[in-house]
Amino acid sequence: MSFITVNRLWKEYGSAVVLENLNLQVKQGEFCTLVGASGCGKSTFLKMLLGQEQPSRGELNLEGQTFPGEPDRNRGIVFQRYSVFPHLTVRQNVLLGLELEQKPFLGKLFGQQRREALDKVDGMIESVGLAHAANKWPHELSGGMQQRLAIAQSFIMRPRVLLLDEPFGALDPGIRGDMHELILKLWRETGTTIFMVTHDLQEGFYLGTRLLVFDKVRNDPQQPEAYGATITYDLPIGETSRQVYQSIESSVSETARNLSA
Repeated sequence: MSFITVNRLWKEYGSAVVLENLNLQVKQGEFCTLVGASGCGKSTFLKMLLGQEQPSRGELNLEGQTFPGEPDRNRGIVFQRYSVFPHLTVRQNVLLGLELEQKPFLGKLFGQQRREALDKVDGMIESVGLAHAANKWPHELSGGMQQRLAIAQSFIMRPRVLLLDEPFGALDPGIRGDMHELILKLWRETGTTIFMVTHDLQEGFYLGTRLLVFDKVRNDPQQPEAYGATITYDLPIGETSRQVYQSIESSVSETARNLSA
């Protein structure tokens, strides 16, 4: 049985069709990158995986059961804009999820529970390269550091499915390269199943084990909303593709550094 099964899935808003007849089977631990033109339903598909949107027709199953209708701890998400709490330090931001999970009413841990949680938090902060900034406020961090913090917030909960909606789109090329290595490192360590929307085709090839291309196969100029997008290509990606991309990315990063020197 597949970990995630999408069967004849449609998403409509009134007369506007966003997605039509999606079919997909994903194994646990796969890294799926989603590419396609703006407005072709990639982010809508992520919202359905998260539980923020419900299918209009068809099936969306997790291990044979219908996806939960509300977001839960098994599904994390990281957006392009940094989703961190400005009134909390780096350490407090990462700790908050564990506190709310274990003490949903108080929102605070005490004694041995707090010490154990902080050990996990400190380990996660170190793994994303923020140990030196543990007591800083988000406004004191660079864009790349804030995105590392957002990733730490998600991974500390050990979600079974992680959804990334253009998480590196606002970062410059050099920082993006560092973030690519970070997300691959965490993915390999945790075995999390990842779906990532990107407009960068090279990024999609480098990070993913599968590249899913969303596009419309039917168009009516008189009724542009009559038909939706579907998955037109489902491409497996091997280590060779990553090595080719890494070579290209290193060359681009080096050129950018030379130009700014």
